[in-house]
Formats: sequence, C-alpha cells, structure tokens
Amino acid sequence: MPRPADLLPHRAPFLFVDEVLELDPGVSARGSWRLTGEEAFFAGHFPGRPTLPGVLMVESLAQLGGIAVLADERFSGKLPLFGGIDRARFRRQVLPGETLELEVTLGRLSARAGTGLGRATVDGQLACEAHLLFVIVDG
Repeated sequence: MPRPADLLPHRAPFLFVDEVLELDPGVSARGSWRLTGEEAFFAGHFPGRPTLPGVLMVESLAQLGGIAVLADERFSGKLPLFGGIDRARFRRQVLPGETLELEVTLGRLSARAGTGLGRATVDGQLACEAHLLFVIVDG
C-alpha cells in the first residue's frame, strides 16, 4: 500500500491520513488517522475539553479521496482541489487518543472534476459523513 505522502502533496502539519488500508484507484479507499492528542489544534479546540474540529474530519476524508484519485494513472501529475461539500453531518465527537477510520467511495469522475462520498468512524460509530465535490487541475 502506498504511504499517503507518496501520492498527496500535503505534509505535516496538514496531512490528516496516517495510513492507507485499502485502495482501488479511481474508485475507493480506506485509511486511518490516529489522533495522539499532541496536535496543536486540540489546545484551542477546546481548552479543557479537546475535540477534533469537524472541518478537519472533512479535510481528512477529502485527502483520502485525493489518494484514490491520484492513484489512478489517468490523474498522474494532477491535483484534486475542493469544489464543494454537501450534506456534511457530524454525529460524534472525536477525542485525543482515538483513531478515525476513513472511507471514501468516488462517484462521477471526469478529466476535470469528480464526486465522492466520505464516512469517518471511531470504533464502528459514525463520526462524520459528507458528499465531496472536487475539481482536478494541473499539479
């Protein structure tokens, strides 16, 4: 399995996928993000009650979707960028020490854009789901 940094241009502190567990290029991916509690955002969100920001859950799903797109040889040298987020729902708080299990299934995919459905869970409990829209540009 490729490492996330093998396909994505993202680097710390803005790389939110630690491991790719399954990959079907251009179709789907499963991965994970282990939250140690040392991440800087926990200090301010919220002091005394650290909680993973929902927007970062969505970003982690988008990054995993980017891995599924970039693993497809048709998109070598390209860069998928956010075009929109629809129907994002947050169902559970995610806390330091937990692992966010990520899965993205791509929908329509053309040379210039695509869609995906992302779900993030912790211990089998749904934490976040969202419909993702992205545009594909030269890298």
